[in-house]
Amino acid sequence: MLKVYGRANSINVRKVLWMLAELDIPYEREDWGRGFRPTDDPEFRKINPVGVVPVIDDGDFRLRESHTIVRYLADKHERSDLYPKNLRQRAKVEAWMDWAATELAEGMRPVFHALVVKNPAFAGMVDGAAKAWARQMRVLEDHLAASGPYVAGEAFTIGDIPVGLVVNRWFSVDFSKPAFPGIALYYDRLAERPPYRLHGRNGMP
Repeated sequence: MLKVYGRANSINVRKVLWMLAELDIPYEREDWGRGFRPTDDPEFRKINPVGVVPVIDDGDFRLRESHTIVRYLADKHERSDLYPKNLRQRAKVEAWMDWAATELAEGMRPVFHALVVKNPAFAGMVDGAAKAWARQMRVLEDHLAASGPYVAGEAFTIGDIPVGLVVNRWFSVDFSKPAFPGIALYYDRLAERPPYRLHGRNGMP
């Protein structure tokens, strides 16, 4: 059985768990990371020398990096509806995944770590980070209005997995934020999917 290493409240682990739910694949999971066994433990470093979660064992194949794992699973299980074979369509999906992990997440991280994790190192960063996060959410708002209803167009794809988890965090963390009605509709649209309700919009930021 496929094995996932990483705590279930990690946003990156949740990407993989959401994908596994979309594929209806059984798995076992082992807690590692904040609040559990630390990822700098020598035992975990044997699993992943980079020292981050998630990691999967798929039989005799071990793989790290959440977006890489999601793409691997989609390809392995021949889900071209979620990860198109067409080169240009696939590149569009991957571009939104990369953006979610970089520009979109850049402002999110300090806000989350200051207000949810309560890490004092981020306490003075909330105002600036919230503005940066809102600027990127405006990009998503405008994109969905022009090219939605999903990030890659008419259909749900794996591009919506990392974006959808950041969107969940936007609505779940309590801070002063502008209203984005198009993203609110997108949030509700994603919630029509049971895997998103299970691993995304599940009451956890």
